[in-house]
Amino acid sequence: MRNLERALVICAGGGAGDVLLSTPVARALRAAGVRDVIALTAPRHRGVLHGNPELSDVWLDDADILAMVRRLRAARFDVAIVTWATQRYALLPLLAGIPLRVGQARRTYSLLFNRRVTVRSELGDHGSHWTQILLDYARAAGCPDVDPTPSFRVDEATRATMRARFAALGIGNDGYIVLHPTRGLDLGERPWAIATLAALATRLRERFSLPVLVSGTKADRAIAEEVAHGGGARSLAGETTFGELAALLEGARLCVAVDSGPMHLAACLGTPTVGIFALQTDEPRRWAPLGPRTAVVEPVYPCPAWHRKENCPDFACLRELDPERVIAACEALLTRV
Repeated sequence: MRNLERALVICAGGGAGDVLLSTPVARALRAAGVRDVIALTAPRHRGVLHGNPELSDVWLDDADILAMVRRLRAARFDVAIVTWATQRYALLPLLAGIPLRVGQARRTYSLLFNRRVTVRSELGDHGSHWTQILLDYARAAGCPDVDPTPSFRVDEATRATMRARFAALGIGNDGYIVLHPTRGLDLGERPWAIATLAALATRLRERFSLPVLVSGTKADRAIAEEVAHGGGARSLAGETTFGELAALLEGARLCVAVDSGPMHLAACLGTPTVGIFALQTDEPRRWAPLGPRTAVVEPVYPCPAWHRKENCPDFACLRELDPERVIAACEALLTRV
C-alpha cells in the first residue's frame, strides 16, 4: 500500500447495525498506517460512530451534492472506501478528485470506482461474516487483515447518566438483563410475536432472578411496552440515545436480542449476548454477533423459501420460538469459561 495520509470511509446507508459493522474498515486503514480516517455518514447515524477510537472525525452527509464535493475536495483525501454504495456515494469521491476509490462491483455506477470488489455472497458465499465482506474493500486498498469485531466506545459521562437512571428505576448492584425484541422493520399491518417475546421476558426474569429491561427506538415503543407489560419487565424504548443504549447494554449481565443493530452493539461491547435468528433466510453465519461472549439461536421453523424479513406476512417463525431454547443458550453462554 502506497503512503496514504487521509482516508474517507463512506458508511451512510442501511440501519445503525450496518454502520456499526463497517467500523473494522477504519481499523484496517489505521493498521495500514493511515494517519486520518474520517467517516461520512447520514445524520441519523452520527451517534453510531461518535467517539469511535479508529476515527479522527465523523462528517455528516447533510448538504447537496455540490456542497459535499467542495468539502471533500478541500480535505484532499488519498483514498475513499464506500461500504454501502449508491449512485450518490459513488459520485462523491470521483467528483471530489479522490485518487483511490474503492466500491462495489456489478452495479451501474461501479465504473466510478477504480478498485471494484465483488461481494462474496454474489458468488455463492453464504458463510463469510458481513464484516469480512466489508473488509474486502479495505484489502482492495492494500490494508492488512484485522480483528473483524465492530467497535464502539462509551464515554464516562454517558455511563454516569445511565447509572443515575438505574438508581431511579431501583436497579441494584445485582444487575439486569436487556431484551431487545425488534429488528428495525416497517411492519405495516404485519403481526409481531409479542406473546412469545413476553413469555421470554418472563422466563429470563424467573431463571436468572434479575430485572429485565426492554430496549428499542421510538418506533419500537408500542411493541416494547406490550412485551414488557406481558413479561413483568420495564420498557426503555425511545428513552435513550444511541450512546445511552450502548451504556445500558455495556452494563447488562446478559443481552438477548433478535437479529438487530443492538445485538451487534451489545456483543462488541463485551456483554454476553444471545442473538435470535428466527427466519431460515436470516443467515446467522453472516450476521452473527461478534464479541468475546456470544451465542446464536439458529432458525428451526420451516419457513417457505421466499420468506424474508421484508416480506414475511406473519413471522410465524418468531411466534413459534420456544423460549426454553433461548434460556438454554443463555445458560450455556453464561457458564462458558
